[in-house]
Amino acid sequence: MSILPKKFPAPVAKPMFPFFAAGLVILYGVNSFANVLMSTDEFKNDPRNPNRKAGDKH
Repeated sequence: MSILPKKFPAPVAKPMFPFFAAGLVILYGVNSFANVLMSTDEFKNDPRNPNRKAGDKH
């Protein structure tokens, strides 16, 4: 016996598609903004920056 006693044929993915697409756009924008901030002069030599050269020591 399943948890739900009756299956309801309600569409889920089709009406939620605009929200999924908007989420992807927001994630892309946040990622782009983070990449821009990592390449600024203030954080270019920060030890936490993953784009920092391995040979550079603080």
